Amino acid sequence: MSARMADQADILVVLPTLGDRPEKLVRALKSVDAQRPDVSVRVVVVIPEDKKDVIAQAKAHQVDIVADPGTGMSAAINAGLATRRGEQFYIWLGDDDYYQPGGLATLRDMLLADDHAVVAYGACDYVDDGGDVLWTSKAGRLASVLIGKGPNLVPHPAAMMRLDALEQVGGYDETLSLVMDLDVLLKLKKRGRFAHTTQVVSAFGWHPDSLTVNDRKKSGREARMVKRRHLPAPLRILEPLWEYPVGWASLLAAHTLNRKRN
Repeated sequence: MSARMADQADILVVLPTLGDRPEKLVRALKSVDAQRPDVSVRVVVVIPEDKKDVIAQAKAHQVDIVADPGTGMSAAINAGLATRRGEQFYIWLGDDDYYQPGGLATLRDMLLADDHAVVAYGACDYVDDGGDVLWTSKAGRLASVLIGKGPNLVPHPAAMMRLDALEQVGGYDETLSLVMDLDVLLKLKKRGRFAHTTQVVSAFGWHPDSLTVNDRKKSGREARMVKRRHLPAPLRILEPLWEYPVGWASLLAAHTLNRKRN
């Protein structure tokens, strides 16, 4: 037996959910189950305690259950991260997202191959309720180049992180409600390299009913604030030169995806 405990996983998957989409949650968990022959993974589902039926469904998929603190997504993810048992890597999966075959192994292997990489990300399909692909995000290296000034092109279900590095930057900012993943990525970018592949590793559920134009505007304002605080002070005065065009481009992309979905 190796020095690592036999029951210790390499990858921690944190899945926060309100329990309102049980059929999609099961799909997400089945996609993790399909990875298990290739990777050692532990799943933590963060969910309100009163969702007893959904919790029972989730437990059929070898998961640990953590009570949702009820103070937002960042706090829910941090509650899952706090259960770490020595895993090396972490990835956030939404209840309406899922992994493609071999996705977790692809990301893990990229991090194992580069000790200086703190994040590994791949391509991600944006899918509608029926699983039809609306668009595929394949930004590759461009995503890590643009992230501090342009749009965040690293979808969270396609990005695996080193847990040691994530703990060093303090996890997720619980004052953020929409772009907490962007903030984490910008903090990690100061700690090491981002590895990337154009292989599709995951799918992201696109729901215009929950991601309205107003939400996009709020998200844009929050993203601008986060990116600004990570900019060197001399560049902050120039930030409007690129930030307003980026905001309009993001809104246009959202409208385009909504039209494809409808």
